[in-house]
Amino acid sequence: MSEGEQKLVDTQGDYLYAVKGGEPLPDAQWRSCRIVITDERLVLSTSSNKQAIPHSKILVPDDGEDLIPDGMDAPGATPLKIGNNVILVDAQELSDFESEYCRAALHDEVILVKYPAIVGGVVQEDASWSKARFRLDDDEIVLGLPDNETVRFRIDNVGTVDTATEQVAGEQREVVKAEHTDEEGRSVETHFSGVQWHPRALGTLLRNTIETRQDEYELDDLENQVLMALYSGVAPFEMADFVGTDVEEVEEIYQRLLDAGAVDKVRERTEVSLNAKGRNLASEAMNEQ
Repeated sequence: MSEGEQKLVDTQGDYLYAVKGGEPLPDAQWRSCRIVITDERLVLSTSSNKQAIPHSKILVPDDGEDLIPDGMDAPGATPLKIGNNVILVDAQELSDFESEYCRAALHDEVILVKYPAIVGGVVQEDASWSKARFRLDDDEIVLGLPDNETVRFRIDNVGTVDTATEQVAGEQREVVKAEHTDEEGRSVETHFSGVQWHPRALGTLLRNTIETRQDEYELDDLENQVLMALYSGVAPFEMADFVGTDVEEVEEIYQRLLDAGAVDKVRERTEVSLNAKGRNLASEAMNEQ
């Protein structure tokens, strides 16, 4: 490793070249290897070969399944695109190699951030893009902004993640828009961008976090109305009149939403607040209207 390079992941696994030079390799063989991820590169080492690939050369695809050639059996493997090549990596000792890779690749990277881009649904016209040093410490995202300003929020507090292509620093770039709450409990959006692989890795990391807390609970129409009302700022004690039902029914809905992990209890009766999962469910319900 180079001076100052940090080793962040060191595990055993297998890798396979699924595509080389743009051509599928249907007869490719898996190779057992040592997998090392530093803050600068991914290293795949076998007894006879060692490949060190800088993060700047690796793209985490939006839909990795599209990169796996037809007929290739690769359950649980993570596709990584490197130019015209696709490598599948299977690290059995890690429950989520893709997220671990993205976390390590983004460690201490200088990315572009607009914070806060939106507060309570209102676009902040004076918000501008600035450089920020990104770090995910345990489960907390830490952004080191100019003038020694630091922004912190838990990654599991992210409710929704959207992507777009916008003008950033004079170029068309991919932008990741993450909704979360700030220290005052307000719903805000932080926008992220940078060189091509930055938003790809960050978007994957955030979406994977959201997917891990999804379950099979299906909301009925009234529960959807309550969630959307909370998301829009309706006070919990005004909910019965707002959705046209009685207080007892609203309290039963709150209990079901508590059991589903979509809200947090604020007081013993009639008052709850949306958490990240609830904001995500409410946003999905509103998009379906």
